[in-house]
Amino acid sequence: MDATQRGSTGAEAMMINDDQAWEAVMRRDRAFDGQFVTGVFSTGIYCRPSCAARHPARKNVRFFASGAEARAEGLRACKRCLPDDVSRDEAAVLSAIDEIKTSQGQPVLGDLAKLVGYSPAHFQRVFKRSTGLSPAAYARALREERARDALSHEDRVTDAIYEAGFENPSRFYDNMEGKLGMTASAWRDGGRGVTISYAVTKTSLGPMLVAATEKGVCRLSFSEDRAELERRFPNAELAEGGEEFRALLSEVIAAVEKPGDARHIPLDVQGTAFQEAVWQELRKIPPGETRSYAEIAAAAGNPKAVRAAGSANGANTVAVLIPCHRVVRSDGSLGGYAYGTEIKEELLKREST
Repeated sequence: MDATQRGSTGAEAMMINDDQAWEAVMRRDRAFDGQFVTGVFSTGIYCRPSCAARHPARKNVRFFASGAEARAEGLRACKRCLPDDVSRDEAAVLSAIDEIKTSQGQPVLGDLAKLVGYSPAHFQRVFKRSTGLSPAAYARALREERARDALSHEDRVTDAIYEAGFENPSRFYDNMEGKLGMTASAWRDGGRGVTISYAVTKTSLGPMLVAATEKGVCRLSFSEDRAELERRFPNAELAEGGEEFRALLSEVIAAVEKPGDARHIPLDVQGTAFQEAVWQELRKIPPGETRSYAEIAAAAGNPKAVRAAGSANGANTVAVLIPCHRVVRSDGSLGGYAYGTEIKEELLKREST
């Protein structure tokens, strides 16, 4: 059993093996701080993965799930990176998140830092390292997520706006501009008032459904038809794509037949703050490369959320354009894919050549 697994339970600990841990150390990857410590037996110390000290020789290193395990082997904490402070940082971040969730207004960085006993500048770095967002951005993302949830069950848009924590409707629309894709009312009501252009076209991977609003592509899937759009957007006006849509469709087909960097194609997709962070990281993976679920979770700002990263991967509504096919299991095997592993394997094969 790897040292990173001893004394831990659950899937999270099993996602990091010695090779992954060493790669994180070589990258000085802050996202893995708190996931394990690096024991250096030539110096008798243990460090965070992100420690800025000179890298030790691999033969002198063992990995431990916690500082307590490293100390049990006779090692002492590094005075440069202070690995035992990670737990303190985590507690501080959790306290700040609780405060943000219960706050009636926009939290002030100085107040949050004072609450947890840090300087504002230092706490800003600690919070962003842990969540991938600044405290202010985290608060905005939380309110946006609440707005989406509220719009799905409130009868009146105004009620949803206030339930989400916005002071007034104008502040809501300023914050949400371009983020809901559809208007607030349409989001709440299954696309009511929105025209979605679509086409089902033949590709070398099988029949492909492509649908788009005026903002961008909202659905790309294989072996689906108009019925899927009617299920997802029961109140939208569905129309077979015209000339402008055909130009977009040509770009999408090219991205599928010869997959590469498709970030120039506009999208109209929505998810939770973490889902959108995962999707952004997926779009950063270079063609021909893959990442594990653990690596995506870490890149999205929450190394422990491996299962949530997998769920966000599965919630992707625009296959290929958000390249969830580039995520594989930690052992290198393909893993699952919504449209079958044969399509996933073929996409990866095309990108590798």
